[in-house]
Amino acid sequence: MSLAGKLSPLIGGDVRDDPYTRHLYSSDASMYAIVPLAVAFPRDAGDVQALVAACGELEVPVLPRGAGTSLAGQTVGAAMIVDFSRHMNRILEIDGRVARVQPGVVQDQLNRAARKHGLMFGPDTSTSNRATIGGMIGNNSAGSHSVRYGSTIDHVESLSVVLADATMPDLATDARLKAAVAKVLGGVDLTGFPRFWRHSGGYRLDRAASEAAGVDLTKLIVGSEGTLAMVTEATVALVDRPQAKAIAVGHFTSTPAAIAATADALAFDAASVELIDKAILDLSRQRVDYAGLGGILEGDPEALLFVEFFGDTPAEVADRVDKLAATWKADGHGYHTLKATAERDQAAVLKVRKAGLGLLMASSVGSRRPLAFVEDTAVPPERLLPYVEEFARILDGHGLQAGFYGHCSVGCLHIRPFVDLRAPGEIGRMRAVAEEIAELAARHGGVNSSEHGDGLARSEFNRRLFGEEIYETMRQVKRIFDPRGLLNPGKIVDAPPMTDHLRDPAAPEPRPLPTTLAFAGSMHAAADRCMNVGVCRKDDSGVMCPSYMATREEEHSTRGRANALVKALSSADPRQAMGDDRLHGILDLCLECKACQSECPLGVDMAALKSEFLHQYQQQHGVPLRARLFGAIRTLNRLGSATAPLSNWLAGPLRGPLGLSRRRPLPRFRRDSLLRWHGRRPAPPSASASASGGTKEVILLADSFTTYTEPDIGRAAVELLELAGYRVRLAAEGCCGRSSISKGLLDRARSMAEAMVGRLSGSDAPIVGLEPSCLLTLKDEYRALLPGDPRVSAVAARARLVPELLVEAIDDGSLALGDALRGRKILLHGHCHEKAVVGTDATRALLSRIPGAEVEEIDAGCCGMAGSFGFESEHYDLSMRIGGLRLFPAIASSSPDTLLAATGVSCRQQIAHGAGRTARHPVELLHQVIDQP
Repeated sequence: MSLAGKLSPLIGGDVRDDPYTRHLYSSDASMYAIVPLAVAFPRDAGDVQALVAACGELEVPVLPRGAGTSLAGQTVGAAMIVDFSRHMNRILEIDGRVARVQPGVVQDQLNRAARKHGLMFGPDTSTSNRATIGGMIGNNSAGSHSVRYGSTIDHVESLSVVLADATMPDLATDARLKAAVAKVLGGVDLTGFPRFWRHSGGYRLDRAASEAAGVDLTKLIVGSEGTLAMVTEATVALVDRPQAKAIAVGHFTSTPAAIAATADALAFDAASVELIDKAILDLSRQRVDYAGLGGILEGDPEALLFVEFFGDTPAEVADRVDKLAATWKADGHGYHTLKATAERDQAAVLKVRKAGLGLLMASSVGSRRPLAFVEDTAVPPERLLPYVEEFARILDGHGLQAGFYGHCSVGCLHIRPFVDLRAPGEIGRMRAVAEEIAELAARHGGVNSSEHGDGLARSEFNRRLFGEEIYETMRQVKRIFDPRGLLNPGKIVDAPPMTDHLRDPAAPEPRPLPTTLAFAGSMHAAADRCMNVGVCRKDDSGVMCPSYMATREEEHSTRGRANALVKALSSADPRQAMGDDRLHGILDLCLECKACQSECPLGVDMAALKSEFLHQYQQQHGVPLRARLFGAIRTLNRLGSATAPLSNWLAGPLRGPLGLSRRRPLPRFRRDSLLRWHGRRPAPPSASASASGGTKEVILLADSFTTYTEPDIGRAAVELLELAGYRVRLAAEGCCGRSSISKGLLDRARSMAEAMVGRLSGSDAPIVGLEPSCLLTLKDEYRALLPGDPRVSAVAARARLVPELLVEAIDDGSLALGDALRGRKILLHGHCHEKAVVGTDATRALLSRIPGAEVEEIDAGCCGMAGSFGFESEHYDLSMRIGGLRLFPAIASSSPDTLLAATGVSCRQQIAHGAGRTARHPVELLHQVIDQP
């Protein structure tokens, strides 16, 4: 019987040991990979105890895991991995200034709950939207505000744990454990223990032994990386949430110049002082989702210093920003200070500051990646400048480049050299750098691990760094808690060399697989861009990844799907692997929202990868009838419109045979299509004027939905564009291919793309569209369908959403607006593809031009509809669950007279069905307030 078969009956959760699950948990955000024996998903402490007991009998190692974002390899191993994030993620109680939580609670989740009490959890990692409290306890995480709040160890009051013998002792009162640890600590000289406070390496013997009440076992567990006990519950202290915040962003001509300005910032009681260098800043400017920062910077700085102030009033923190700016100017530090006192400006700068790791990793090329092996050193802040200068010389001596970002306030910069571990000699060079940097940090009075822990990357150096006596004491502590070495073995003590278990060198060379879509390098390379940073596991903001948000399953995250594809594409026969049903199940719930294209720091394009996978899969298994019909949506809608209303009656009985949910209303075909209306209407005045060159031509992409099921939107757009001085020509002869792409019908989609590009290439007129998924296909997928065709780039450059032109027309006076919606509030829900490819700025700007209207864009993620996805019987429940996460509640909390605007047809359908409200396209709302001449 398999390990999963033996263990599953023992717990309320489940245990899996299929090859794909094991592969998905074989790596974390580090450079390491070890295939686990199995993965368990416990529901409560009883499950954990049962697992540990059974694994002890079987002599199977056990390894706790949260979000799997560890940078040093703590959460990979040849063990039974216990994933606490899926089920054990409840906040049990907030009482006064303490919270009692399960280990799978996410940091931001706790802070949302604590906000109601005016409190928050002090340590705040950049991964706060997916890092679990259990993981933070395991690593003794700190974060950007550690200069004020310290590390996790400073906030953990008590822990409930399961030991290696499956007992669950009270750490505060267990006399046996306390006596054993006290005996070991009593005979060791801890004066050689690193004195720098921001320390997460080894076991915290200093904190366990320094408590007045005797040995504090809780402090010993914090930072132990799951090697001493399995945490099942934690009681943590909370701190007051600051009433006001302000940020000063210093602009500097070099990284050393920025570091030199840190002391001035700390003198004004800064809550954080963060640095990013030009390499990371330039990467942020290339991304749609970080565009907000570029517009507010001055010049082209080589480095930025973000100084955050907390206080009781806006005036107080603004005053400190002013004083710091004046001091920097007087001391000659930097050439400009941006003062971010408004919440919107702060959000833009903080987003980039927190994204340093992901942005740096986005610059990876193949297996040349910015690796985490010397990224967690820290020295006293007054030693940071000479330390960094020597660090840079070591890198230069080895011919390595690196990005610099991190916490100047506490002397910790996360410096990640670019290394290609598959290249000859690179493993040896990496090791040499690691040894030199460890010695350099010690020489400057610092530490090798300051918040990311030891894991596989740094544990090997602990004997050398702590000295023989302290290291042997740590080994004795390990034996007290875990005599047989079954809890996360090989971490902190008795570790393998840092060069063992490296992911990239061990990976097989992928065999070529011809694809229909063009990927940069190959389909394997596109999937392998994922470095497991885990942004796709967030659940409270943005769009990515909607299916993970609903299921909390690793395999339903972008990371999980990318890793599954890497496994398949690394097999001996990748074409055959593309026909695997288990792989199909992993990719099936991808909504192809494209959010990963912009929100994933590495730009993993799972929508494109899924389309290609479906194409390959269907070559072996055939194309289902439902996929063929939805792939031909334009033909289907055209016939439905031509035969309406009979077609609307006939559509109902077809639900069953096509696998469409009977709970989902079908769209209604309109006989008065946009084409019929346009063909019958008299020529507008602007059309005759255009003959003499008095107006400009614009081509309106008459998509399958605006044309046949929602023609009123198309009519409003045509009339608005004509009033703005355009002669509107409808592009209505064929489909853009969007639906065929989503169903993996790539040969058909390529033919459609070729035909569409051919029709649109005969003019220089702007190409505008109302349905974002259709219009943006011209800008995005066509490049992959028709690589090397120069016409594609030309068409893409001309493609714009209708709101862009209308905003220009309003601003230049071509369109005059009335007061029909004055005093009304408008909630905007943008389409996922719009957010991912071009952003929603133009749509939001259009609505904000409506006189007297209050516009709010809701951060509600994906609506869950995703074209045909929400109609399909097997996907209906998940579709509604996704909508119910944030979108439906946001609408329900709005007043009944609030107007709803949504740019996507699927979004409007989902809002009508799931929220019981009507959403209008923004151009319809604008049409209501137009002043007719």
